[in-house]
Amino acid sequence: MTFVYEMPDGHRMHTHRFRAFLAALLSTGALLLVAGPATAAAAPSAPSNLHVTSISPTSVTVAWTASTGDPVAYSLTYWPAFGDIGYTHRVGNVTSATVTSGISPNGQIQFTVQAIDADGQYSTASNALVVVTPANTTGDMTAPTAPGNLTLTGVGPAGAQLTWTASTDDVELTGYYVYLFDGWYVSRYLGTTTGTSFTAPILSTQTGMIRYYVRARDAAGNLSIASNQVSTTDPPPATQCKVAYKTTSDWPGGFVAEVKLTNTATTAVHGWSLAVSLGGDQRVTSSWAARWVQSGSTVTLTSETWNATIQPGADITIGLVGTYTTSSAPATAAALNGTACAVA
Repeated sequence: MTFVYEMPDGHRMHTHRFRAFLAALLSTGALLLVAGPATAAAAPSAPSNLHVTSISPTSVTVAWTASTGDPVAYSLTYWPAFGDIGYTHRVGNVTSATVTSGISPNGQIQFTVQAIDADGQYSTASNALVVVTPANTTGDMTAPTAPGNLTLTGVGPAGAQLTWTASTDDVELTGYYVYLFDGWYVSRYLGTTTGTSFTAPILSTQTGMIRYYVRARDAAGNLSIASNQVSTTDPPPATQCKVAYKTTSDWPGGFVAEVKLTNTATTAVHGWSLAVSLGGDQRVTSSWAARWVQSGSTVTLTSETWNATIQPGADITIGLVGTYTTSSAPATAAALNGTACAVA
C-alpha cells in the first residue's frame, strides 16, 4: 500500500521518502535500544592475606595482597576491643599501612581492609585480623596464647564461677586477668589468678549486660588475646561428669585426698584428662590411679592405660598426696576433657 501526503498547496509527496526517513529513524532508535546505557564496572575484588609486618606498643603496620579491578585507594578499618570507637584510615594505591591512632600497649585490635575504585565503589572486606600490641618495646614482645573454652559453671552467693583451659607462653606464663565487660564500652578488671578458675563478682553496669572474659599474662607483662565471653544470662552447660573431692587425711602442712570422677553421660569415655582447681594453696607431690601435673592451683590428672575407659554411670577414684601452707580447701571446679563437671 502506498500512502500519499497532500501538502497544503495541493502538491503531493510520495511516501517513499517518508518511509526511508522513518526506516532510518527506527534503525537509529533500535541501535540506541540495543546499546542502552553503559554498564557500570564491577567493584574491585576483596584484598586478601591481611597480616602484621611490624608492631609496637603504640603502632601497628599491616600489609595485604592487592585487589583486582583497578583500585585507586584502600580503606583500613580497625576497632580496639571492648569499646565503642572505631577508626578508618584511607591510603593510596598501596599494600601496607601503619596506624597509631587508638593504639596503646596490650591493646587488642581487629583490622579489615577494602579496596576503592575510581567510581567510589568499595570491595567487600578482607579477612579479619586480630592482633595484640606488646607491653614493651624491647625484650619479650610475644603474647601468650588466648585462654580457651571459658565456661560459666554456676552462679552462687559469692559470684559467677568461671573456668577455662590453660594458655601457653614462649617464656613464662604468670597468670590470668579476669574482666567484666558491659557489652558496649566499659571493661573492668576484676582480679588475677594463677589457676584456671575464678569466682567473679556480679556487678551492675549501665547497659544491664554482664559479660566476662579472661586474658593470660606473661612475665614481661604482655597480655594475650581475650578468651570468649560468657554471660550470667547464658544457660548453664550440660554436665557429662561429676567430681567429688574428699580430704581423707590432714596434718599440719600435709594432706591426702581422693578425687572421685563419675561419668554421667550416656556414652563411654575413652581416654581422659581431668583438670581440678584446688581451693587452697596445696602442692601435689604424688598420686595414684592417674598421672598429674600442676600449674598454679590447677592439677591436671590423666588416665593410666588400665583405667582410660569409663563406662556410663561408672566412676574411678584418684588419690592425691601433697603439702600446703595455709589451706587444704576442697576443689572449686573441675573439667573433663575440657568440659565442666559438676563438683560435689
